[in-house]
Amino acid sequence: KNTMLLQRLKGPLFAAGKSSRTRTVTRSMAQAADQTSSEQLKPIEKLNWDNSTLRGLFVDKHHNPRVQRTVRGANFSMVEPEPLANPRVVALSEDALKLLDLDPEEAKRPDFAEYFSGNKSIPGTQPAAHCYCGHQFGNFAGQLGDGAAMYLGEVLNSHGERMELQFKGAGLTPYSRAADGRKVLRSSLREFLCSEAIHALGIPTTRAA
Repeated sequence: KNTMLLQRLKGPLFAAGKSSRTRTVTRSMAQAADQTSSEQLKPIEKLNWDNSTLRGLFVDKHHNPRVQRTVRGANFSMVEPEPLANPRVVALSEDALKLLDLDPEEAKRPDFAEYFSGNKSIPGTQPAAHCYCGHQFGNFAGQLGDGAAMYLGEVLNSHGERMELQFKGAGLTPYSRAADGRKVLRSSLREFLCSEAIHALGIPTTRAA
């Protein structure tokens, strides 16, 4: 399955240091979502995208979005979500959507699932997979990378906050290795529920929608 995980990766939430500051910032995030007025809410096509990550880092010059390969001299590879047959909305967080200034009423659109499954391109997005390396089981594993996640871009909301959006399970990338780039629904729902529960407890976390 492909699920849209809307993740807060940058801004005041991750700038928090001490626990008292963390609680303050987390509360302000919740208040920001609550205080987003109806006039500030937008349709999908009008979100304020500013994809600074791709402007500031190295992007793979080769455009082979679903071919597993070694990528050299780049932080990101441009990719394309793989279409799904008959996508549908299973669950969503209206509060998380409001962090983007995205009107929750948009979820009633017939094409909402098409946009957030990757079947239709959201205007302003630039899907990309992150190249990285690291150690696994005590050994250097070489090139790893986003094998099932896709960076979509960054939205600047009406409160001056920068939100990075990702798809998870949107299909193959150059870093998928032996996998198929998909995620099963049950684990995606667990991640969604856990992120919302952790947020409700006042603990800094990514958000899933």
